[in-house]
Amino acid sequence: MAGLNDLAHELKLPGGMDRGAMSHAIQAIVLAARAGGVWAFDGVYNAIDDAAGFAAEAAEGRRLGFDGKTLIHPSQVDPCNAAFAPSPHEIAEAEALVAAATGGAQRHDGRMIEDMHVAAARALLERAGRS
Repeated sequence: MAGLNDLAHELKLPGGMDRGAMSHAIQAIVLAARAGGVWAFDGVYNAIDDAAGFAAEAAEGRRLGFDGKTLIHPSQVDPCNAAFAPSPHEIAEAEALVAAATGGAQRHDGRMIEDMHVAAARALLERAGRS
């Protein structure tokens, strides 16, 4: 779990800094979690009344590789689930990729896929309850 408030404090970052000042550390957290075989959870979003800001930061966290986000208010639950759950489009793409896979490297939907892509698609489907 990324304790970004604590990290910002220890790094002596000025108040109100955006996450860009911690980008190296944030990515290191994800890398360490992957190396350890555990999930990585993004830090809290402090502006409880800023739903749009929360949604943007959660989407960024997913793009950075986090598996979820630490929450500090009930109003953040639904937007967090929306940000980190596979979308219907992602589910459909994963189902098509798994169905088309024949093993080894091959062409699928205009791109090259191999076993790691199939494994990622299966993991996405499992997370979506479609395994």
